[in-house]
Amino acid sequence: MRQKIQQLTRSLTIYGIGDVATTIVSFLLLPVYVRYLSPSDYGIIALLLTVEVAAKILFRWGVDASFMRLYYDCRDQRARQLLASTIFFFLLGVNGVLLTLGLLAAPVVADHLFGVPGQALVLRLVLINTFVIGFYFIPFHVLRIEDKSRQFSLLTFSRSAATLVLRLALVVVAHLGVLGVVLADLLVSAGFTLVLLRWFVPLIRPVFSREVLGAALRFGLPRIPHGLAQQVMAISDRYLLNRLLWTGLGMPERERSAAALRDIGVYSIGASFALAMKLFLSAFEYAWAPFYFATMKEANAARTFSAVTTYGLAVLLLLAAGLSAIAQDLVRLMTEPQFYGAARVIPWVAAGVVFQGVYLLTSIGLNITKRTEYYPVSTTVAAAVSIGANVLLIPRFGMIGAAWSNLAAYAVLAATAMWFSQRFYPIRYEWGRIARLAGAAALVYAFAVLVVPTSLTPALGLLARGSVVSAGFPLLLYVSGFFSAAERTRLRGLARSFRPVRVVEAPSETVELAGELVGSTMPGPEVESPDSHGQDAHRER
Repeated sequence: MRQKIQQLTRSLTIYGIGDVATTIVSFLLLPVYVRYLSPSDYGIIALLLTVEVAAKILFRWGVDASFMRLYYDCRDQRARQLLASTIFFFLLGVNGVLLTLGLLAAPVVADHLFGVPGQALVLRLVLINTFVIGFYFIPFHVLRIEDKSRQFSLLTFSRSAATLVLRLALVVVAHLGVLGVVLADLLVSAGFTLVLLRWFVPLIRPVFSREVLGAALRFGLPRIPHGLAQQVMAISDRYLLNRLLWTGLGMPERERSAAALRDIGVYSIGASFALAMKLFLSAFEYAWAPFYFATMKEANAARTFSAVTTYGLAVLLLLAAGLSAIAQDLVRLMTEPQFYGAARVIPWVAAGVVFQGVYLLTSIGLNITKRTEYYPVSTTVAAAVSIGANVLLIPRFGMIGAAWSNLAAYAVLAATAMWFSQRFYPIRYEWGRIARLAGAAALVYAFAVLVVPTSLTPALGLLARGSVVSAGFPLLLYVSGFFSAAERTRLRGLARSFRPVRVVEAPSETVELAGELVGSTMPGPEVESPDSHGQDAHRER
């Protein structure tokens, strides 16, 4: 089991490198962007995101999940080509019709969504870009299945880096505002599609199978309401903030919409900081699905999944506690005064990301047993909670009410999906250890916020509170008995490797090298080629 977890960790690290690098650059550029994009601009971008994520779900018809699951059932390359080609031509035809209808309806939708004129063009560009990237899952899923995580990471990093550079040029240099953000995405997607032709060519052939399409849709269609409900939870707060803020005050609708867009922009900045935690979550998800599909038939699979859940939650809770503790300092350090209110929502959105992680880790039984029809049940319940809570809380509490609603929705999603999954694929989770994780995270967060002086500058406050959490969390776990005997032994070995090496007098016949630094070194993990994992297992199937 330890070897399996190390394999998953290695893949997770590689998948995450590209995202982490580009996100760090994006983070460092935030003080630049907030000088060229107003809170209202950020509000428009947030609402465009609601369109993009909904269109992405519709444009994929759930067959992105089908492709990965059915790929494991293909006996040879010809069967894999038939699967990929069938899905590709289905999406090309059906989504082409949907895109045409969306482009025609864009002016009406833009007027309703934004409440301010002149946004139809950016909406159309978002729809076109979403249509184009709707095919990318085919080569990317193959790279994940074949455990070619380095190639995957290099491609995603290159795309993200190009997007950052072009956005910077169009927003900061060309002063195109929101149009610059959207246009950069579309131009990069156009170029990236040409790059991906290398991976499309071996898969796409002039073949089509109704039988294969039927199997893909039977597996994938239940995920459309599931995916839409997930996005309702993720983005309904922005839409309902736009509809419910500043109502009942007698303001003209145009002024009310402008004020609401400013508040949505502040909220989206806070949510963006908190959602940085999803770097770990998204990198983990890239590695997680191929890992549990490849592991599911092993005798100790359930035990392995339980251990991964514990370790995954440990990382998420540490990140949530640290980010929540430094929220005020981080926002003041990286933004302008008109965005300072964003800090209030960060802890609540971060807690919601933790529950997203619980959902991702504990609902895998539905995919393993092909009982995906229960996904839309759990997500629909959670989406209803999200809408109801937003409607009740936003008029009274504003953006903080939206953050509370987000947390409640993801908690309900995690609980219901895990309950369904346990019915079909029971896993004994380590609830005692998980409780210690939650307790340690809560304690270090409270200590960092209540004890560290608020008079510190943002930079010093960030350093002090971040240090308290990062050092206190593992210490509390150790004291509380979280670690097993084997884990404690490995930790003590790790600690010993950091001790200074005792320097003894060199023999007289040796020659001391001038300037040589003597110290201990830690051996790194063995580096294996992307092809060395998983392919044999896939072939055995």
